Amino acid sequence: MAQHVLLSDPRIAAMPVRECDEPLIDLRGEKVIHVDPRLADPAGAYAHVRLGVADRLTGAQTQLPRGLRLLLVEGYRPYALQERYFADWQARMRRIHPDWTRERLRAEAGKYVAPPEVAPHVAGGAVDVTLCTVDGTELPMGAEVNATPPEHGEECYTDAPGISAEARRNRQILIVAMTATGFVNYPTEWWHWSYGDRYWAFAVGAPHARYGPVAMLNGR
Repeated sequence: MAQHVLLSDPRIAAMPVRECDEPLIDLRGEKVIHVDPRLADPAGAYAHVRLGVADRLTGAQTQLPRGLRLLLVEGYRPYALQERYFADWQARMRRIHPDWTRERLRAEAGKYVAPPEVAPHVAGGAVDVTLCTVDGTELPMGAEVNATPPEHGEECYTDAPGISAEARRNRQILIVAMTATGFVNYPTEWWHWSYGDRYWAFAVGAPHARYGPVAMLNGR
């Protein structure tokens, strides 16, 4: 597999942000995208995304073959939760590799959990999505959403070679729909797509990101 630019890469943190102040939209009220409750939180943060992201998800839905739907697993993630996830992942890697330097631990953790200051989910610009049928049955994608090493193999990589032909076709359907509407994929996670955040800006060569970390306000 090709070398990928990770979220822990200093070039991502160096991307400037020009916040556009788009609100967070609750996709549960839009009735276009299926929203899965497996990561539901009491405040419903997981079902929120920026307005521009919601519009692009609607556009991506129109790109899918008849009978298929996008299934949102997670959108917005509060900053404190992202901090906890990143610290937990570094601790996990430290237990497995006690000889690694702090820099390497941060880089390796950044393959699967973004450092909070650059995390696309914290900006409301990222979505973890998969494909399902109209009745909600998920399609085979070669690896479950959030199934990452070391417990799982590297099938989570978008271009992983060791998945079935059916899973490869399904991933390609998702790729075509999401890229057609301006999303970029994080290549170590086939399910992770973002728009408007620092990683997106770096990937598309934009001069700045549109979305920085945002607090979920009442009514949004």
